[in-house]
Amino acid sequence: MGMAELLQIEERGRAKPPAPPLPQWAAFLELGFRPLYLAGCFWAAISVALWMFAPQMLHGLLAGVIWHAHEMLWGFIATIAVGFLLTAGANWTGINPLNGKALGALSVLWVTARAAYLIPGTLSFWVAVASELVFFMGAAIALGRAIYGARSRRNYGVPLLVLALGVANAVFLLAAWQGDYMRLMQHFNTGLLCMAVIALLVARRVIPFFAMRAVPGLSIPMHTRSGHWQLAAGGLGIGCGLLGWSEATALFLTVAGVIAVVQVLAWKPTAVWRVPLLWILYVGYAALGVGLLVAAAHAAGAVLRAAWPAHVIGVAGFSLLIIGMVTRTALGHLGRPLRTDRLIVCCYGLVIAAAALRLLALLPSGFALAALHASASAWVLAFVLYLWRFFPMLIRPRIDAAPAPVLRPYKSAVRSNPPQ
Repeated sequence: MGMAELLQIEERGRAKPPAPPLPQWAAFLELGFRPLYLAGCFWAAISVALWMFAPQMLHGLLAGVIWHAHEMLWGFIATIAVGFLLTAGANWTGINPLNGKALGALSVLWVTARAAYLIPGTLSFWVAVASELVFFMGAAIALGRAIYGARSRRNYGVPLLVLALGVANAVFLLAAWQGDYMRLMQHFNTGLLCMAVIALLVARRVIPFFAMRAVPGLSIPMHTRSGHWQLAAGGLGIGCGLLGWSEATALFLTVAGVIAVVQVLAWKPTAVWRVPLLWILYVGYAALGVGLLVAAAHAAGAVLRAAWPAHVIGVAGFSLLIIGMVTRTALGHLGRPLRTDRLIVCCYGLVIAAAALRLLALLPSGFALAALHASASAWVLAFVLYLWRFFPMLIRPRIDAAPAPVLRPYKSAVRSNPPQ
């Protein structure tokens, strides 16, 4: 919000509030978060509704739980991550990695993949696979051009992580095509941990920054050194998992999870409990750390269902971080006040309820099926309400009429950008 707006005094009953800006195609394709936040949250609601309440509509070669697992990780969670990274990349480098027609083309690839996976037949499956792999490769290349072109050394690993996420997707789909369930689950876990490493990297940077801006006088550590150890442990955990070294996998995942929990405690959580835009991120990050510990226990041979690590990391970790990020970062980039209303807090509560109920449904009890349906209902409602509130904002220019943070094309920006 600009200073001029802050200084305006409106007399009650006389002045009308300014009309919101009209939808603009150029604004919608200005930065990656706009189309990809909408796409990811729309698919979060639709895919879970299909999986739980209309499974008879899943006729593609990816069917049943395989389709559900794939769409949750690569259709929803990874899509939001790509949207965030394309937007954050602009702030990190001074170069907008992707906008306009190129961003529109990337979004069309995403839509094509989601639709084609639902259509029966071999041709539609390979159309979906090709579209999705080009989506991840295109995002990684766009991020790489911006980050490497600007010599933003602290971010050199980001395009490689996105590329690794795409590679894990490719081998998952190959295993699904071959009907090799054991390899398929291994590759799903690899993709899940790649996504966890990305989430740890991003959240560790932005949560302290958001907190210190929102709470006057709050000073908390950025955990740069422990973050490096955490990322190294996560990467080694992924590598050991691929090699089948269960004990080493458990060790490294334990290190990454413990560091995450310690980081959250050092961020003074009691100082942010009155700020929903912050505490939802704290809870999500803590849940991600706990999820890594659950994954470590499973790798070590603890008697746990294989679904526990995926759902603690995915539903309790990623999803809480996502609902917090897609509200906080959208409000910030749209020039809106950084505060929540009842509807946004309701979205947070519904996602928390969905996560708790989904974990409850994993327990052997007579309430498992009821908890599963209640979880799905809360989940769908949360993302429908998010779309209801944010769709009109995301298709319009910034409310303060300010330009987007970065709109320079790649070539001209690279010539003038100094190394960082």
